[in-house]
Amino acid sequence: MSFFLQFTIDVLALGGAYALMALGLVIVYGILRLVNFAYGELIMVAGYSMYLTSGSGWPWLVMAAVAVLMAMLAGIATDYVAFRPVRAKSVTAVLITSFAFSTLLQNAALLFISPRPRNVPLPEIFSETVSFAGVITPARNLITIAATGVLLALFSWLMRRTVLGIAMRAAATNFTMARMLGVPANLIISSAFAISGLLAGVVAMLWIGRIGAVVPGIGLGPLLIAFIATVIGGMRSLQGAVLGGFVLAFIDTTLNFTLPQDLLKFRDAFTFSLVIAILLWRPEGLIKGPASGQRT
Repeated sequence: MSFFLQFTIDVLALGGAYALMALGLVIVYGILRLVNFAYGELIMVAGYSMYLTSGSGWPWLVMAAVAVLMAMLAGIATDYVAFRPVRAKSVTAVLITSFAFSTLLQNAALLFISPRPRNVPLPEIFSETVSFAGVITPARNLITIAATGVLLALFSWLMRRTVLGIAMRAAATNFTMARMLGVPANLIISSAFAISGLLAGVVAMLWIGRIGAVVPGIGLGPLLIAFIATVIGGMRSLQGAVLGGFVLAFIDTTLNFTLPQDLLKFRDAFTFSLVIAILLWRPEGLIKGPASGQRT
């Protein structure tokens, strides 16, 4: 029973972080049908915002709120700098500009801050452990589960009960028709980037809570995880992104618990093999999204 409980907590904690990463990526893809390859740098921006405000004397929650706000602003800037000027031209142009903006942010961190890891202030609870029902687990796992539950509930309410959410769902179903019906396209797209930045900011707190430091390339890992999770769940489905995150976490955790110690270094190879098997079975992902509409 304790083993099952430990396994469940690990899957929910890791899956929650993966699901938020994937959701932040797919919310933009759902509307524009374009992958934001600068998404990982939003996490970097939040991490360095925490580092730069560490000497301010502010309470940690205030620094975290500032970091999330900076990630949201960076997300909106991504739209204005990398997407909006070229999104009507070609998919290739947008891919190039998103990569360029990602490289620009990384090099700005290298040039103006440091290429070396910088410690980020974290509250003591992130390093504490909790014991219950015969299970000892880091408190940060429970924080991740709680944060994921709250954010997913708020996101579901936003998408189903608010005018903005309904407009975003309409734009994801058929962007051209939504514009013809009076939906303000630029506002919807900027809102999607802002929400993506908010999720990236929260992910940064949870991700850095595991490693305790930030480096210019910190966003690469979350970006790859988010992309894999969305491919598993379905690139056009918000529910699929969440499901894909938990499926990927289930695979990773299962391999951690079952692989012999000498094979753990090959865990990624086993993970990608299982991902390939899933995609051979369901090439469109586990959940099929709405029919594709034109994006411009």
